[in-house]
Amino acid sequence: MRIALVEPSRTVQRIVTGIIEPWGHEVRTFMDAPEALACLRAERNICVLITSAELASTSGVKLVSDARSLAGAQRPLYIVLMSSSDQRSKMVEALENGADDFISKPPEPEELRARLRAAERITSMQAELITMATVDSLTGLLTRRAFVAAAEHMLQRAAAGRHFSVFLCDLDKFKAINDTHGHEAGDVVLKKVSQELRMLDLPAGRLGGEEIGLLMDGHLDDAIDLAEQFRQTVSGLTIRAAGEVIGVTCSIGAAEWEPGDTLDTLLRRADAALYEAKRSGRNRVVAADSFALADEHKRWRGVTRASSRTDA
Repeated sequence: MRIALVEPSRTVQRIVTGIIEPWGHEVRTFMDAPEALACLRAERNICVLITSAELASTSGVKLVSDARSLAGAQRPLYIVLMSSSDQRSKMVEALENGADDFISKPPEPEELRARLRAAERITSMQAELITMATVDSLTGLLTRRAFVAAAEHMLQRAAAGRHFSVFLCDLDKFKAINDTHGHEAGDVVLKKVSQELRMLDLPAGRLGGEEIGLLMDGHLDDAIDLAEQFRQTVSGLTIRAAGEVIGVTCSIGAAEWEPGDTLDTLLRRADAALYEAKRSGRNRVVAADSFALADEHKRWRGVTRASSRTDA
């Protein structure tokens, strides 16, 4: 494991590091809270924080609270407060502010080793749970919830002046693929298309069934260009499943965030564009606001709607 150790005494740093490193762990040492927090922000593979209760610029308990807030629910981080005082009130305060454990300073080697074993077990389980909650098991894309969280983060940046766009993609006649070749073949198609989407290295999620979405920095023209490249890639795929070669195409609707947009209004505009791509012949990219809205768009039960369709 990679461990961050925050301790103002270089002597104690050497003692604790000398105990831990022979067990195969990597230790990053810091004298005070600000530099430790900066490292935690930059290096997401640090999964254990051991901090002294007594620091120069702030209390160790405050660092515990800040680190727990930084990690949130999407990052495994086991936090240990280390104190030369065995006051029960200090331990309770640390636990209430987000610490997972409390240990005396300097620590006894066997006690510290046992606590780090517990940290390894717990952070491993946390990482597995986070993956289950954020990554779709079939496609490797973000789950719908994780995609929405990523979009909300981009909305916050957009409010500060960063432009971003979204495209929503639906595989054409996917129900016919399942009916003709079987659901296992349909899964192969979904995985292959999703693999191509993941190669773009942008936030992309499976929003339900064969419907997927992608977020990107930039204006609508950029999203249209990327969507068209992806559409061509999908239409050129050779997918072998159930002993046959299956061809697949996709329809895509693209929209750019506009001042005043909520996530719902942005996705609905992209959704209406996706419907227009379907309605006008499939296997194409349509930009939001490039067509006249009609009542049939309101009846479209697409990516941002709860109901399913019979033949898309």
